[in-house]
Amino acid sequence: MLKVKNLTVHYGAIRALRGISFEVAQGEIITLIGSNGAGKSTTLNGISNVIRKAGGSVVFDGTDISALPPDRVVAAGLVQVPEGRRIFANLTVRENLEMGAYTRRDYSGIRADMEVVFGIFPRLKERSRQVAGTLSGGEQQMLAMSRGLMAKPRLLLLDEPSMGLAPILVDEIFAVIRRINAAGTTILLVEQNAFKALGIAARGYILETGEIVKSGSAAELMTDDAVKTAYLGGN
Repeated sequence: MLKVKNLTVHYGAIRALRGISFEVAQGEIITLIGSNGAGKSTTLNGISNVIRKAGGSVVFDGTDISALPPDRVVAAGLVQVPEGRRIFANLTVRENLEMGAYTRRDYSGIRADMEVVFGIFPRLKERSRQVAGTLSGGEQQMLAMSRGLMAKPRLLLLDEPSMGLAPILVDEIFAVIRRINAAGTTILLVEQNAFKALGIAARGYILETGEIVKSGSAAELMTDDAVKTAYLGGN
């Protein structure tokens, strides 16, 4: 479904991504793991075209989207839920969800999908008229994911969905990621909680200083001594 080839991103003199290549097959959950500054978020931003690439290509479902404007990328079915949630704090929950569907014109489908996300996150339905900036951190993450789902993605890019959340909410968010995937959405997950990410992923890639240094099945990476020492607390 997604083929990233030799993706290169520079921030001035800094080579943030050094020609990385990887693939995501339809139906998979794939995770990118790495420390802060490794290039994980930059990878997602490069795929989504919200930053300028210095080189490389991104092919989504057989079409080269490397030069598409970000809104066209979303309309094609590739949707990113950014790090830090970035909800529209001054809009209500419902208005945030409507913004997620801005590329769509199937109004009956939009209404139906809003009920679907309310079914996934009932708390958002209870707070549908509440100003989003007054939600708790966990509720804002639920809203950010739901806003992404309103764009009807075929491939969902999730950037640090568990960041800053209490452990019980982390479990809830990861259960929802599984549920979204089981319903047919392919997922590329960037996550610092490597143990949780590998627990739901089919495969993973390890990023270090802008390069992929290791890849394999989630099971292989979970038992790799170097990965355990660096990212799994030595467990």
